[in-house]
Amino acid sequence: MHRMWLILFTAMVAGCGAPSFLVTPVANSNTLEEQEVESGEGWAPGKVAIIGVEGMLANVRSGGFLQASENPLSLFTQEMKRAEDDAAVKAVVLRVNSPGGTVTTSDAMFQIVQRFKAKTHKPVVAAAQEVDASGAYYVSCAADKIVAQPTSVVGSIGVIFETMEFSGTLDKLGIRADAIKSGTLKDMGSPFKALEPDERSVMQGMVEEYFGRFVTVVRSNRSVKESPAELTKYAQAGYGGVFSGRVFSGDRARELGLIDQTGLLEDAVKLAKRMGGAPHAAVVMYKRPYGYGGSIYADTRTPLPQANVLRLELPGERGLLPTGFYYLWQPGI
Repeated sequence: MHRMWLILFTAMVAGCGAPSFLVTPVANSNTLEEQEVESGEGWAPGKVAIIGVEGMLANVRSGGFLQASENPLSLFTQEMKRAEDDAAVKAVVLRVNSPGGTVTTSDAMFQIVQRFKAKTHKPVVAAAQEVDASGAYYVSCAADKIVAQPTSVVGSIGVIFETMEFSGTLDKLGIRADAIKSGTLKDMGSPFKALEPDERSVMQGMVEEYFGRFVTVVRSNRSVKESPAELTKYAQAGYGGVFSGRVFSGDRARELGLIDQTGLLEDAVKLAKRMGGAPHAAVVMYKRPYGYGGSIYADTRTPLPQANVLRLELPGERGLLPTGFYYLWQPGI
């Protein structure tokens, strides 16, 4: 019997139609390794560090089977700290390709960049790739300059809170959900019951609070070129300006003052070198030991073309966003 299994195993290894796997052992380490992706010129040319703001911005681990798990906020914090502690780093470029994420993670990343600038006085340039929307744009506002490609998707300044309700379906199935709660609003937003008017009012109030914070961030860090009359009516029906939640092309975003200039990632790097007083600086990125970086565009996480962004870097490959408050662009809703 054992011989039969041995023969079968040998046949599979020999390639009789069975799938094969190449397993490469790597060091199990959370350290960051610096990789030079563009060489500098001259003696002690300095460095420009490229740090990613990519995928769904959430304080959760992502990854799947045979994939390394990573927490976007944790990684971002570590990379910014690495750039902060390295005196040779003269400037940072945030490579942005994200539709946004949770309110709290977006705000945390924004504050990390602000504190980095205040402590080091090193310039930060945000470089928008395909998408720099909502929470990602919130983070970009902490940069000294924002560069986007003419065709980049920029903006979506707004807040969304989503919940689902299954009470009608449960009724048809003869299922009844009940909650024993300490207060009348403890289970607001539950998918097992409809939102009551007072619950909706509370949620709307929180959405407006977070939206007000977003508006303040934009107005404090960007010179928005929208008429005063437009700026005072963004809460009115029919408004389609900067604070309506819509997105703009990179060209239009420049006209509105949401970004400083259009250009490629290379142009953002050149700008960072000039601002950091290191025109001949090397360009570096930070990678885990299992990562790979062959150029300044390596490992960029491009949102897949689909009707929504619900599958972008979500924990556990969930089909729906967990209930919560998001600075997130969701086309198709």
